[in-house]
Amino acid sequence: MAYSEELADKVFARLSEMNLLLEEKKMFGGVCYMINDKMCLGIVGDQLMVRFDPELTEEVMSKPGAGPMDFTKKAMKGYAFIQPEGIRSMRELDDWIRLALEFNHKAKSSKKKSKW
Repeated sequence: MAYSEELADKVFARLSEMNLLLEEKKMFGGVCYMINDKMCLGIVGDQLMVRFDPELTEEVMSKPGAGPMDFTKKAMKGYAFIQPEGIRSMRELDDWIRLALEFNHKAKSSKKKSKW
């Protein structure tokens, strides 16, 4: 599945403006942005994937375009897909990016640490 390179460019440009430990990875048939070795944002098709504080699920899901991240047929706690209607403006995109970055410092890294 191809992903929106236009949306990916916008997200990458915004993240690049910040002083972050940023890594771009191809996954899920799209692209994922890792911040401090933690999944933070991504693009799958024309949707923005956002990782957020699971305690905010009700609030997040009430926003325009937001829905569960359920590509495995089961909703993933603390993740949402944002449809294009929820990211029509740069202000809306910036709000989603801010939400993901606010949670990133609390999120656990999935990166395995060496025991040596």
